Amino acid sequence: MGSETHQLLETDSNASPTDAGAPRATETSLGLHENTAGAASYALGFVSGLVVYLLEADNEFVRFHAIQSVLVFGGLFALGIAMSVAGLLLGWLPVVGVVVGLAVALGSLLLVPVALVCWVVLLYKAYTGERFHVPVVGPLAERYV
Repeated sequence: MGSETHQLLETDSNASPTDAGAPRATETSLGLHENTAGAASYALGFVSGLVVYLLEADNEFVRFHAIQSVLVFGGLFALGIAMSVAGLLLGWLPVVGVVVGLAVALGSLLLVPVALVCWVVLLYKAYTGERFHVPVVGPLAERYV
C-alpha cells in the first residue's frame, strides 16, 4: 500500500496544468510559482501588474499577465476618471447638460461590476495556468512580454 500511495501522490511534471486541473508549479525570478505570480499580477489591479512586470525579468507567462493587468485595469481606471469628469463638466450645461451628465455618470458606475467580473475571471485564469487573452488588450500585451 505504501508504494501505491506514493505513486498516487506523485505528479507528472510534463502534464498540462489545465489537463489535471492543477496550478502551474514553475518557479519565477520572484521566487513564486508561475501561477501564483501570474494571479498576483491582478491582485491590486494595474498597480500590482506594474510591480510584477517591473520585478519579473524571465518568465513570459507572468510578464504577459502583468502587462495585461496594467492595460485592462489601467484602461478601466482611466475610463472611469474620464467619464466622471465628463459627467461633472456636462452637468454644468443648462437643461440638456444635466440629463447627459447624469447619463454619463451612471454609465461610469457600470464600470465597477465590469471591472469586478474581469478581475475575478483574469485572476482565476492566471492561477489555473491559462494564458487568457482579453480581446484587443491580449494581443497588445503579447508585444510587451
